[in-house]
Amino acid sequence: MNNNFEIKVFNNGNVNVVVCFDKDKNTVWLTQKQMAELFGVSVDNISLHIKNIFVDCELDNSVVEESSVTASDGKKYKTKIYNLDMIISVGYRVKSKVGIVFRKWVTGILNKYLVEGYAVNEKRLEFLEKQINLISIASRLDDNVITDEGNKILQTIIDYNKALSLLDDYDHQCLKRPTGTLGCYKITYEECRKIIDAMKFDSKIFGVEKDGSFNSSINAIYQSAFGEDVYKSTEEKGANLLYFIVKNHSFVDGNKRIAASIFLYFLDRNNILYVNGIKRLSDSALVALTILIAESKPEEKEIIVDLVMNFLTM
Repeated sequence: MNNNFEIKVFNNGNVNVVVCFDKDKNTVWLTQKQMAELFGVSVDNISLHIKNIFVDCELDNSVVEESSVTASDGKKYKTKIYNLDMIISVGYRVKSKVGIVFRKWVTGILNKYLVEGYAVNEKRLEFLEKQINLISIASRLDDNVITDEGNKILQTIIDYNKALSLLDDYDHQCLKRPTGTLGCYKITYEECRKIIDAMKFDSKIFGVEKDGSFNSSINAIYQSAFGEDVYKSTEEKGANLLYFIVKNHSFVDGNKRIAASIFLYFLDRNNILYVNGIKRLSDSALVALTILIAESKPEEKEIIVDLVMNFLTM
């Protein structure tokens, strides 16, 4: 047995399974027999599922290793063991009622090791979750979104992931919300209204407000609690301003264009629109971020704000 393996016991009340935890690879290993015991099916059934998983190219050979096992007669035998990726894949294919156990088992094991510091670094899980969430948001785009805009959104996610990869090399994928800078200029509804009125578009309803939510969006970024700003940095205020204006749908026409324009105005007045004479946000990135906000769900607000803030501090 590999010296880097730790033996752990899982007991769900009906099944007692001894598993190997690999400290080096941050995973657990089971034999086909152990999986059969866990899921309440035959070894032949497990073997068939594993065969089909490989045939479907769902997983590659990296999920299987050979391990030496000492039998009751004292002899050592070679047996194949399979890691967590295979265990999960098999679990989803197993048709028995006991198959549901694997979900609780996986959750319990991973949570235990996360708490004890054995398994995947929590920040790496956050990093992966952010990637998945962004791709999920982008996948909800209307099929009618033109190719150019679709490509901009894809490139924005790619650029963001490149930035996260740099952080990964530096600090184990430890993405944090940037500290940002403290702004010195507070925009008002009146001046923002003048900017909108000065924008020329062939529409009589462009910039017509449906309610008072535009004013509320502006005021919201300056709200405080217990004597401190809720959104502390200029970058955080700006990111939330863009988010609020887009999501509040304050205008009969031109909502996204107005949101992007006011966002740029806010950045400019607080001296963070440019760095060394170059825009912090390219036009393509601004378009992509605005569309991603529009397509996002309310519960995805934090990742969207993180995304905008990281672009403003890259």
